[in-house]
Amino acid sequence: MALRKIAVQGDDCLNKVCRPVKEFNGRLHMLLDDLKDTLVESNGVGLAAPQVGILRRVCVVMNEDDEIIELVNPTVVSTEGEQTGFEGCLSVPGKYGIVTRPNVVRVRAQDRNGCTFEVEDEGLTARCFCHEIEHLDGHLFVEKTDQLLTEEELEEYIRKQEEENQENEEN
Repeated sequence: MALRKIAVQGDDCLNKVCRPVKEFNGRLHMLLDDLKDTLVESNGVGLAAPQVGILRRVCVVMNEDDEIIELVNPTVVSTEGEQTGFEGCLSVPGKYGIVTRPNVVRVRAQDRNGCTFEVEDEGLTARCFCHEIEHLDGHLFVEKTDQLLTEEELEEYIRKQEEENQENEEN
C-alpha cells in the first residue's frame, strides 16, 4: 500500500472519461488499497482513480460512520430529494462551492472481486457518491457551482449564517 499523488485541477486526467474495470486482480486490489490510504491521509471523504492518474471506473467513499465503501464500475440507479450545501475536492485544494445534489442516492457497483452489490445512503455520503462518480466521467464539482470560495471566505460565510440563525431563533 502506498500514498498516491493527487492530481489537481488543470491536469488532463481529471477531464477524461474512465474505462470500465474488466480484470479483478491484484493490481485492482492495490489501487483500491492505495486510494483508501491516500484518502485517509488527505482527510477527505471520497477519492476516485482519475484523481491519482488512473483512468479506470474505481472510487472509494467514506460514509458518515467512517467506513470506506469501495465502488468498482459504479452507476447511480436512483435518487430522491435534494440537498444544497458546500462541497470541496482534493483535486481543487482550498476552494469550496455551493452545489445542489440528490439527498438520497442508490448506487450499483462491483466489489474488488467483481461481485455486484447495491448501496444506498443519504446526506454527505449521497453527495460523495455523486461527486466521485462524476470524476469517473471527467467532471469536477466546480462545473456545478456559480462561485468558488476560499477557506477563509467559507468560514466567514458559515459564521454569518450561524449569526443569522441565532438572530432568527431569538426573534
